[in-house]
Amino acid sequence: MRSPQPSRAQPSRAQPPRAQPNRSTMTDRREFGKAIDSLTGSFERRTSMCQPFVRVLPVDAASVCTLGAPFGSETICASTALAATFDELQFDLGEGPSWDAMTTRRPVLIDDLHSLRHAPWPALQKAARHIDVRAVYAFPLTMGSLDIGAVSLFTQGSQALAPGQIVDAETLAQITAGQVLRRSLASRTLKTNLEDNEGYSRRVVHQATGMVLAQLNLSAADALLIIHGHAFSHGRTVREVAADVVTRRLDFSSILES
Repeated sequence: MRSPQPSRAQPSRAQPPRAQPNRSTMTDRREFGKAIDSLTGSFERRTSMCQPFVRVLPVDAASVCTLGAPFGSETICASTALAATFDELQFDLGEGPSWDAMTTRRPVLIDDLHSLRHAPWPALQKAARHIDVRAVYAFPLTMGSLDIGAVSLFTQGSQALAPGQIVDAETLAQITAGQVLRRSLASRTLKTNLEDNEGYSRRVVHQATGMVLAQLNLSAADALLIIHGHAFSHGRTVREVAADVVTRRLDFSSILES
């Protein structure tokens, strides 16, 4: 399946030409590998999910947040007070590039928020002038059928991400989605009891994990995470969801296509 094309907002023609990125358009591959490693273990190591983005991309700040049901609107990390404030504005207003990125499952790329004409979020655009945010790039956090939240990247100057940098940001966001989901599930009480009286079957869960793995082309760990996340978001037990997968009442590939 081809990745959706990013949405890039257009600046006003009355504004001066957009500035070019002030860093190399080619991400250092060694540093990028380190960023992937850092993010992959961020939940277990309790390390920042924001810093890897700032280290390898031409941005000044980053934030990671969950949005709406079922995980609630919460900033997981923010590399600066500016990034945290922008997230809070989006939570309060219920709109913004992070919301759009999550609901459309596409990156939302704004090279110059100040000169954006016909902004879909005029209140946010006005408020952003007071916190020194110029460019905003929002990338969705999704896993399977779950819409989790977004990664937002910020610069204080007007600039554009190069195509390769957009791809790198999407790759990092995909890894971040799994880490955020693990954190969100760990911090809440799931409606499940591994020793319930109805006979929790590890065999059923293992079988369902294998089926989800095949449906979505994921690792076994991520496939099991999808099952847990679906159970949490629908107020069900892991066993119930696994049984639906095994009996083919639930097909995650069909949910994604719809």
